[in-house]
Amino acid sequence: MAGVSADTLRIGGLVPLTSIDFPGRLAAVLFCQGCPWQCGYCHNPHLIPPQTPPAMAWDDLLSFLARRRGLLDGVVFSGGEPTLQSALPDAMRAVRQMGFQVALHTAGMYPDRLASVLPLVDWVGFDIKGPAHCHAAITGTPGGAARTLVSLDRLLASGVAYECRTTWDPALFDETALMGLADTLTARGVRHWSLQVCNRAGRPVSWPPGVAGRLASAFPQLALRAG
Repeated sequence: MAGVSADTLRIGGLVPLTSIDFPGRLAAVLFCQGCPWQCGYCHNPHLIPPQTPPAMAWDDLLSFLARRRGLLDGVVFSGGEPTLQSALPDAMRAVRQMGFQVALHTAGMYPDRLASVLPLVDWVGFDIKGPAHCHAAITGTPGGAARTLVSLDRLLASGVAYECRTTWDPALFDETALMGLADTLTARGVRHWSLQVCNRAGRPVSWPPGVAGRLASAFPQLALRAG
C-alpha cells in the first residue's frame, strides 16, 4: 500500500480492553471502517459502508493509547476489513512506536496489501469464509476465494503467528463441504484452525450431531467455539 498518513484512518469503533482477540495479550481492539464483502452473518454490519463518518479521530486514539502504556500489551486492527484502508501501514507503525504489539484480523481479500503489513504484525486472525465453491454466495462478491488462498499462502510463508477461523452455518455449506475445507487447509499447511458456531438473530445455529468429533478427527488441532 502506498504511504498514506495514519490520521486518515477511518475508525469505526474501539473496544478498550480484551483478553480474547489477541492470544496471550491484553489488548484494545480498533475497528476499521469499510468492508467489500456482505456476509449475511456479519457481527458488525455497521462497519461495512466505507464512507461512514469516523466514530473516533486518530489523535483521540493516540491519546487513549498513551494513557494505556504499561496496562495494555497490544492493539488489534479489526473491522470491517482493515486492509481496505491505505492508511493501515502507517497506523500500525505508529502503534508499534508507542511500544504496543500489533494484531490483525483480516479475510485476506487483498493479498498484496496483506503482504505489505505482515512485517508490522505479531499475530493474525485469518477468516476463512468457506469452501471455494461457496465463497461468492457467502460474501455476496465473486472472485474472492482465489484471492483468499493467495493471502493464506503468504501468511503461512511469513512465519507470523496466526489462527485461521471459520464461522459455520450448515445452511450455507454442508458437512461434506466442511470436511473438504478441512482437507484443503491441511494440504496448504494450516495447523491452527478455529471453527465457530454461526449466530443468526442472536441465536446460535445448530450443528448436526457428532460433527464436532468427526471434524476433530480429521483436523487434530481444531478449536471449537460457541461463536
